[in-house]
Amino acid sequence: MENSFVKTWFLAMRPKTLWAAVSPVIVGTAMAYGDGFFHLVIFAVTMSCAIAIQIGTNFANDYYDFVKGADTEERMGPTRATQAGWVTPQIMKRAFIFTFAIAFFCGLYLAWHGGVYILLIGIVSIICGIIYTGGPYPLGYNGLGDIFVLIFFGPVAVGGTYYLQTSNIEFVHILCGLALGALATAIIIVNNLRDMATDVKVGKRTLAVRFGKTFTYIEYALCFLGAFALPLYLYFTQIKEPNILYTLLPAPIACILFVKILRLEGKQLNPLLGQTALVLLLYSLCFSVAWIWS
Repeated sequence: MENSFVKTWFLAMRPKTLWAAVSPVIVGTAMAYGDGFFHLVIFAVTMSCAIAIQIGTNFANDYYDFVKGADTEERMGPTRATQAGWVTPQIMKRAFIFTFAIAFFCGLYLAWHGGVYILLIGIVSIICGIIYTGGPYPLGYNGLGDIFVLIFFGPVAVGGTYYLQTSNIEFVHILCGLALGALATAIIIVNNLRDMATDVKVGKRTLAVRFGKTFTYIEYALCFLGAFALPLYLYFTQIKEPNILYTLLPAPIACILFVKILRLEGKQLNPLLGQTALVLLLYSLCFSVAWIWS
């Protein structure tokens, strides 16, 4: 069945993954607001750039996974636009270039406000979005995808957002960023676990492929444990008041998801992608409210 133009591109954007881009901007801005800083235009442009980079990365993955032969009829994940024939590879390539261009030109405002380091972060983020599955040594094909997500959707995104609002950054902002990065990494872990069988066939050596299911289960658990240990650390080190413990509210959902990942495999894991992304969103909202309230 053919999709409409709007539906095709909406699905190609992979909307459930966009929470990984939105959440660190929410948290970084909330931390700045809690410290008495907030600039609406900077927030709006930062959010727009983060979403554009995420969408551009998704388009690039759609294109490169298809041309490299990773996306075939055996694919277990949600349907990809290029692989399904909804979009030609040439159009998808133009789409990710255009989307990254939007992110770059919007980011020039942030660079003008935040300086050369913000410009470098933006350029490196775009480059990594392309080489995640493209280039001679794609990160996602060589077991580096998890590290990329942990860093760029964590400390870089949260810390960069906070810096843009305040022109300052401290260790606690990097630490909080790691918690967000860990939850974003959990989404990738589900994806890699699901695709182990097909990834092996095309030489895609994710950490799941390299070290097996047991390692992947432990990695998934550690991402949750690390994230939910953060509010406890902030409370017991007296950085924040007891209200920060409201960040633990999504923890029971995370426990349920861990039980699920042990029991499911293949296409059964697809719903777990969105559910893990939901934990990330809920965590970011609870943390943001708790930080401001504390």
